[in-house]
Amino acid sequence: MQLEIITPEMKVFSGEVDAVQFPGLDGSFQVLAGHAPIIAALQKGKVKVDLTNTYERPEKMSSLIEESSVNTKVIHVTINGGVVELLNDKIIVLAE
Repeated sequence: MQLEIITPEMKVFSGEVDAVQFPGLDGSFQVLAGHAPIIAALQKGKVKVDLTNTYERPEKMSSLIEESSVNTKVIHVTINGGVVELLNDKIIVLAE
């Protein structure tokens, strides 16, 4: 799946992922490849991203991204709320 996390200031993350866990308004939920189309509101929290490949730290890494000390294929992105849209294995997160 392709994931993009965008804030008004910048594109925080763009890349291939296997799974993503979101802090939904009614509780956390996870999406995997082949998930039905969805649009959902997000609350403040962390988006857990299971990457397809090992995370390659960019030259200018966003302060919103935390790398896992245990698994190099997992990152966490802190958001203050927003909206997620999933359609045809492409996930777009518009985050605050």
